[in-house]
Parts: sequence; C-alpha cells; structure tokens
Amino acid sequence: MADAIKVLVVDDHQVVRRGLRTFLEVQDDIEVVGEAADGAEGVARTEELRPDVVLMDVKMPVMDGVEALRRLRELGNPARVLIVTSFTEQRTVVPALRAGAAGYVYKDVDPDALAGAIRSVHAGHILLQPEVAGALLSQEETGSGQGRSTSLTEREREVLGLIADGRSNREIARALVLSEKTVKTHVSNILMKLDLADRTQAALWAVRHGMTD
Repeated sequence: MADAIKVLVVDDHQVVRRGLRTFLEVQDDIEVVGEAADGAEGVARTEELRPDVVLMDVKMPVMDGVEALRRLRELGNPARVLIVTSFTEQRTVVPALRAGAAGYVYKDVDPDALAGAIRSVHAGHILLQPEVAGALLSQEETGSGQGRSTSLTEREREVLGLIADGRSNREIARALVLSEKTVKTHVSNILMKLDLADRTQAALWAVRHGMTD
C-alpha cells in the first residue's frame, strides 16, 4: 500500500474511531495509520505519523478540533484536514474552515461518500456546501482585498480562477500546461499578494470578486 492515502482518525468517541477504521481499512487506496482521542493527541500524532489526511472531530476534550487545526497550521504541517462532525450549525463548522480545514462531512455520511471526500481533499480540492460558503463570504470584511487583484499577473489570475473551481494543483498544471512546482509557486504568490492564509480563503476571495466563470 505504498501509494495508499494515509489517514489519521481524531475523535473522542472510541466507537466512532472504530467504525471509521473498520470501513476505511477495506478501501484499497486508503490506509488508517493511527487514531487520537482529542485535539492535543491529534496534533502530536499528526506530527509523528505524517498522514496525508486527518479526519478531525470538532468538539473534543483537552483541545478541540478548531484549536488543533490552528496548531497544525502554526507547525506548518501539510496534512489535509477533513472535519467529521455531528454538528450542523454554521457557528461550529465555519470556524474550523477558517482555521484551515479542507472541508467537512457529517458523521452520518454515506461510507462511499466519505471515502470520496478523503480522496478529494487529498487531491487538493476544497469541500464546501453552498450555505457554509455563503456564511464564510458574509463574514469577510467588505474591503478585504479590494484593489489587490491588480497586483496579480494574468497567469496568477488564471490559477486563482481554477482554485475557485475546486481544482487541485495537478489539475491546474494540466489545464495550463505547467509543472506542479510552477503552480505551487503561483499559489504561494497569490496568497502573499492578497494577504490570505490558504486555498479556501483564496477560493472565497475569487468568488467575491467575480473571478469565477
């Protein structure tokens, strides 16, 4: 399973962890490399095991999922974090996305849909449901980034538009006939010029400023 997607499961309920592990272990392209029972342990295990994707609960003891996300960002850990939650309120999900989550699913998600979500975030996609994307946009300051689009090169604007379409770096590279390394450089430049923290914020910025088809 050298090419399998390595997954860490972080949830304070053992039954949930066991259920997720049981299902995911039958997937040919997914390998569960470990578990954690709270956010602090999740951060430590993510640093130790270097998974590709972390399935993260929000409400946990010791350290919740949002704080764990912030900590992973501070550490520069590259793992993609997919929130798995039983809470449907925007006030629960939105902070997690703003802290750097690549998306979220509910705990009653169809097993096949969960596997698909893991593959999607691993490929670089962002999973946002329309109502949550709207909530994130409404929370952005009206003046945030105004006028900064003029500092972007034409190529960077093309890359940003594709990020907003949910394309991964690999897909952007294919669409624009570039190397993935070049795309990563463009993404970094976009985030720096627009003073944004991650791809999620970049996608929302592009939507707000009419840079999508």
